[in-house]
Amino acid sequence: MIPFPDISPFLFSVEINGTEYGLRWYALAYIVGILFGWWIILRAIRTPRLWAGDPPLTAEQVERFFTWAVVGIIIGGRLGYVIFYEPGVYLAEPWRIPLINEGGMAFHGGFAGVVVAAIWFCRREKIAMLSMGDLLAIAVPVGLGLGRLSNFVNAELWGRPTDLPWGVIFPGAAAQACATATEACARHPSQLYQAALEGLLLAVVLTWLAFRRGWFQRPGALMGLFLAGYGIARFLVEFVRQPDAQFVSSGNPVGWAVQLGNYGLTMGQLLSLPMIAAGLWFLIHARRA
Repeated sequence: MIPFPDISPFLFSVEINGTEYGLRWYALAYIVGILFGWWIILRAIRTPRLWAGDPPLTAEQVERFFTWAVVGIIIGGRLGYVIFYEPGVYLAEPWRIPLINEGGMAFHGGFAGVVVAAIWFCRREKIAMLSMGDLLAIAVPVGLGLGRLSNFVNAELWGRPTDLPWGVIFPGAAAQACATATEACARHPSQLYQAALEGLLLAVVLTWLAFRRGWFQRPGALMGLFLAGYGIARFLVEFVRQPDAQFVSSGNPVGWAVQLGNYGLTMGQLLSLPMIAAGLWFLIHARRA
């Protein structure tokens, strides 16, 4: 068992009237992820050898798009959490929906928000959508990985109990859940699993294929690999990740599930299946083109 490290959720903070304000690691992860995505897309479109013809968009268009992408991330991420994870709570108190400072963002919702923004922007600017998708595919994983590391720092989205030697004793709600269920308090550091798979591994593979293997010249291939890769990684990690509290029932220790035969899917797995299917379709389409 590994004790949880003593890390503040704030990079720096001040206390005002008993309330702590400051820059959280989670917010910094969003900022750095967005800036990195901007930088790597600019680098790609400024490298002529990567493209069969002209790059799909200009530096000025990248700047304009990222304004809309940030809006899509925030609105989509928040609405995704509200719709997929806490609909009853927010239907009862809809005025709390904009209060993102209380927490509650969903990757699948943020992803959908960026997709909507990208489709709208590509149609308005007459940009090839598949090439835009490929650029976004190499831009997203670093932000994903940083976000998962921030989840670990915040001691949230922890895994199921485990007796493996790298199990982490998380504080707060994780410890309370162990105490009430008389379970071992060491849990899978599922946030770190996701950071390694969705962040580091995907970033390395996609960047290598884009800059070294010429995959930008196969429109849709990088996007397909990202969709399938993320979906598979998330699907697998869900087996050791603690289901969200609002989906856990006493009669189902696996958590809230959609029954398919004798198997149960968590919400994260259910939302990942369309991503896997779409990713495989884009990969096959790019191979045949």
